[in-house]
Amino acid sequence: MDLGLSDRVQALVEQVREMVETDIAPLDAEYHAEVGTHPSGDRFQHTDRQLEILHSLKAKAKERRLWNFWLTDSEKGHGLSTVEYAYLAEEMGKVHLAAEVFNCSAPDTGNMEVLERYGDDWMKDRWLTRLLEGEIRSAYVMTEPDVASSDAAQLAFEAKKDGDVWVLNGEKYWISGAGDPRCQLYILMACSAPDAAKHSRHTMFVMDANTPGIEVLRPMHVFGQDDAPHGHMHIRFTDVRIPAKNVVLGEGRGFEVAQGRLGPGRIHHCMRSIGLAEKALELLCRRGLHREAFGKPLVELGANYDIIANARMEIEQARLLCLKAAWMMDTQGTRAAQPWISQIKVVAPLMSLKVVDEAMQLYGGTGISQDTPLWRMWTHLRTLRFADGPDAVHRRQVARAELRKYTNT
Repeated sequence: MDLGLSDRVQALVEQVREMVETDIAPLDAEYHAEVGTHPSGDRFQHTDRQLEILHSLKAKAKERRLWNFWLTDSEKGHGLSTVEYAYLAEEMGKVHLAAEVFNCSAPDTGNMEVLERYGDDWMKDRWLTRLLEGEIRSAYVMTEPDVASSDAAQLAFEAKKDGDVWVLNGEKYWISGAGDPRCQLYILMACSAPDAAKHSRHTMFVMDANTPGIEVLRPMHVFGQDDAPHGHMHIRFTDVRIPAKNVVLGEGRGFEVAQGRLGPGRIHHCMRSIGLAEKALELLCRRGLHREAFGKPLVELGANYDIIANARMEIEQARLLCLKAAWMMDTQGTRAAQPWISQIKVVAPLMSLKVVDEAMQLYGGTGISQDTPLWRMWTHLRTLRFADGPDAVHRRQVARAELRKYTNT
């Protein structure tokens, strides 16, 4: 099981790390400070300065060929394995804006996976090329307000065939990225055959985000923040009509597409969260060494040595589990790797939350203020424990896989 860095990837990691630290990090706070200052008053419109920041950084990344690392097993990417990508994603996770700068951010990576692996040629021509170039953005439309969407077989959003079109009706929420004015593609999962077998009830569709009948009701708030201009929107579909050709892979195969999409997406989140933990530990150590109380540096007070040591050990353990899950994906496929993906999906956010929390504690009141990035890290990681499936669902999957070893023995 080779989980190490090749010489080629080591060079890429160093280039990505340098760009994150030198070019992206200094502009990240300025980018977020611009939210809500658009002359129209619309928080979901980018200001000229935000677009300037994004365009200049993306141009720099493209020029250096630091682009689309996530696309494994494809001639359009760098030809990296999932294990190799993990090291790069970790570096991107250290700064909020970094993943988008390298065109490696959710939900676009998962949506590009769907188009690349399952989409018809016309779908690729219409959306994939522009997504790969970072010219547009997209949203994955799955979660519903009236059912427990962690059980995807329950999704009730309605799709009915009417001649050569599908008619869509219902509501979806927590649709990340749908607030962004650059969002031009929705990939949507709908119930097309409610009486079919459990995993054959749903169909995956693609559509233009501005299709008539789509109404954005509100942005969902995350701990009081609307996450503008990205947003997590609550959307209503009323008699939305799309051509029959907009089906991905085939009628009744939505669950299959969703599983193929969510496996890589889940582990990408975990890779980046390990990077967040590393950044939080760095902030903790720097604060502890340079801040004094009671005549001593903070690191020498209380149990701070133990806290730092435990953080280092837990980060290393989580990284190894993440790399093993990635290795399983590379060698056994996403389906066989699911128990491992579920394990790291629980472990990584919990570990990272603990490290961020300890850093907050050492900073005191400053740690929960706008003067550090820790508050954004914490809310992102706490939200990640719901995104792509809550902890309880993943623990259930891990336990079921474990119990299968002892069934009928």
